[in-house]
Amino acid sequence: MRTADTAEMIRGAGLRATRPRVLIYNLLQAAGGHLTADEVAGLVSESGQELARASIYNVLDDLARVDLVMRADRGPGTAIYEVAATWHHHFVCRECGRVTDVPCAVGSKPCLDADVPGAVIDEAQIIFRGICASCADSA
Repeated sequence: MRTADTAEMIRGAGLRATRPRVLIYNLLQAAGGHLTADEVAGLVSESGQELARASIYNVLDDLARVDLVMRADRGPGTAIYEVAATWHHHFVCRECGRVTDVPCAVGSKPCLDADVPGAVIDEAQIIFRGICASCADSA
């Protein structure tokens, strides 16, 4: 995506289109897939740019908060980030760690209803865990 288009999209989501936000969004989009904050930091470094690690975390949080980036949990303490056009869930292979998108039956948040009296639920994520087809075939 062109930098100007990314900047306009970020502004449209209610954020200032700062250089770090535009950079990180474009790097995530180009990389595709599911990246940790450390992997994003590596992409920033490879791009020849310099950003403090705290800035990278702040940008990822900002972009996730306005739904430009999806944040998911793939295991204990590890969040992954991706640019996603539609809300979805994830399958994580216990053997190789590969993360695969799983379509959401509804396609939008929160996707599931929960009976939590008085609560306003705005998001539900399901993480499926098991052995992927490649690992199962090689076992």
